[in-house]
Amino acid sequence: MKIQDHIRGRLTALRPRNITKGYTREAAVLMPIFERKHEPYFLLTRRTEEVQTHKGQISFPGGMREGEEDFEKTALRETFEEVGIEESRIETLGRFHDYIARSGYRVIPFAGFIAEPFATKPHAREVAEILEVPFRAFLYPERLRVKKMKWRGKSETVYFYSYGGHEIWGLTARIIRDFLKILDLKD
Repeated sequence: MKIQDHIRGRLTALRPRNITKGYTREAAVLMPIFERKHEPYFLLTRRTEEVQTHKGQISFPGGMREGEEDFEKTALRETFEEVGIEESRIETLGRFHDYIARSGYRVIPFAGFIAEPFATKPHAREVAEILEVPFRAFLYPERLRVKKMKWRGKSETVYFYSYGGHEIWGLTARIIRDFLKILDLKD
C-alpha cells in the first residue's frame, strides 16, 4: 500500500480533537510528506531569528489564518509562502488533531503528500533551512526524550527528538509523535 493511501485511510477513520476555546488566534500547518526510495519523509523548516514567534525552532510550514479563510487553505498558502511548493503539487490527505501552542494559538495540522520530483524555495526572512527527515528518525522509542517543564505556572510534558544536529521539540515533536502513533508504522 502506498504511504499516502495508508495516511488518508488513518485520517479518514480518525475523529480529530476539535478545540473550541482557550486560544487567542488560529493557525494551520501542513505536515508535508514525500517518499524517497520508498521511504517516507517529513519536510520541516528551521525558522529564522527574524520571525515573530518560535525563533530558530524546527517546525512544519504554516501560519496564521487570514480572516475566515479555510484552515486547509491556510496551511497550503503558508507552505507556498515559506517553502515555495505550490498548492497544485500537494495532495491533501486529511486533517489531524487540534493543538494549543505555547503562543496561545489553536493550531490545526493537515497531512499533505508531495510527489517527487519537487523543488523548494525558502522564504529568506522566515525560513533559515529546509530539512528532509525520514519517518524512521522518529519511530524508535529511545530517540524520544520527554521532560516535564513549567510554563506559566503549569507543568507540561515536552517531547524532544534529535536529528542531524537539530533539536525537534515542543509542539512539532508532539504532533509528529501523535501522528506516527496513529499511523502505527513498523520500521
